[in-house]
Amino acid sequence: MRHAAKYDFEEQSGTQTTPRRKHIGSDDMTHPVHLGLVGMGTVGTGVVRVLQDSADHISRQAGRPIIVEHVVVQNPQKPRSIELPSDQLSSDMSQITGNPSISVVAVLLGGLEPARTICLDLLRSGKDLVTANKALLAEHGPELFHAAREAGRSIAFEAAIGGGIPIVAAISECLTGNRISSIRGILNGTSNFILTKMEQDGSAYQDVLALAQSEGYAEADPTMDVDGTDATQKLALLVHLAFGQWVPWASIPRFGLESVDQELLRFADELGCRIRVVADASRGDKTLSLRVGPALVRKGTPLAETQGAFNAVSVVGDAVGPLFFHGLGAGQMPTASAVVADIIGTVVGRSAITFQQASAVGMSAQSGTSIHGGQNPSFLRLHVADAPGVLADLTGILGAQGISIDSVIQHPAEKEQSGVPLIIMTHCCPTEAVDRAVDALNKNPAVRSPICCLPVINE
Repeated sequence: MRHAAKYDFEEQSGTQTTPRRKHIGSDDMTHPVHLGLVGMGTVGTGVVRVLQDSADHISRQAGRPIIVEHVVVQNPQKPRSIELPSDQLSSDMSQITGNPSISVVAVLLGGLEPARTICLDLLRSGKDLVTANKALLAEHGPELFHAAREAGRSIAFEAAIGGGIPIVAAISECLTGNRISSIRGILNGTSNFILTKMEQDGSAYQDVLALAQSEGYAEADPTMDVDGTDATQKLALLVHLAFGQWVPWASIPRFGLESVDQELLRFADELGCRIRVVADASRGDKTLSLRVGPALVRKGTPLAETQGAFNAVSVVGDAVGPLFFHGLGAGQMPTASAVVADIIGTVVGRSAITFQQASAVGMSAQSGTSIHGGQNPSFLRLHVADAPGVLADLTGILGAQGISIDSVIQHPAEKEQSGVPLIIMTHCCPTEAVDRAVDALNKNPAVRSPICCLPVINE
């Protein structure tokens, strides 16, 4: 008697056997492809809806029908907006891992476990995978990619980075003739929605965060969105694709929205800028410049004009030059669009080719490569004592780190402030020098509150 393999979606469970099967492309093209789904939350429901509503179109794109064979969920009895036959829905993973007719599985779970264990079991059982779980890939990508290569399978993950934006396909397929020098983007729709509403309405951060939660743009626990974690994990995947290196996402400098207030937005506006959370990556000779966090972006540039819950990515290649991608980076249907595209790509064989190339490059050695914050002009906001000689002391600290000053602006103090607001704009200089200077400035007795320091992006 075969025992059902169950996953409670909170704890790791065992492994299954590995049936052998042919590649999808070698099957009779008149036969349907049988699809498995793990998880049917917001994105999974959208995927089923697209597959049902656009079945004829998808069949033409894939060259054969794609049929949802089985869906594994934590609670099969939970009411859902899409009806499935009772025999297609269960909490038993063996219905997918033990079914040799299922060749492609979309794993639409969040978090690290049991998603990691489930993906490894599916790969061992001969399934090609599609996933939207950027945290899983950022944390366990090398292990999962190695397991997929060992099993002769592929992992497609377009939806994990930019929602509906086809950035993975662009880098992995369309731009393979280029040496990509930089990637810069707005990769988190929640933080961009918050900043846009703060700019437009003059509202406080906490009020806009509550609005984002009520409108479904932010989770009940928004920490990973507002502290930069989500965007940093996505940037780590883009660095892997574009630069051929796995960088632990936690090693990338990241900063959240806690320093952004209405005063800061007002000063940025006076300087002809907007504040956006920017994920920035560029490479030099054995160096990577990586950072995620708020930055001043010049008005009129594409990133500055990216509003609301939209995402945007700029890529620069040596042959093609600059390219810009813009679209909804989250939400049920944009993400479902990317998942279904990956399912079709897996069926027709594109994903296998792309994955083998991308995963082989991504496992290359990183010896001698150093990570640093790069070079940009910087914006410093200080609240300082209104006394003679203060400005000379502060600019002297910057000069001691080799930082050249572009301009200084002093604003009148508001009643509740303990010091005079002072804005210092620097010329382009290394991030490490600015960090040292800010540490020294914060220790100066004339500085009345922690300094806010943001890079300035003029492109």
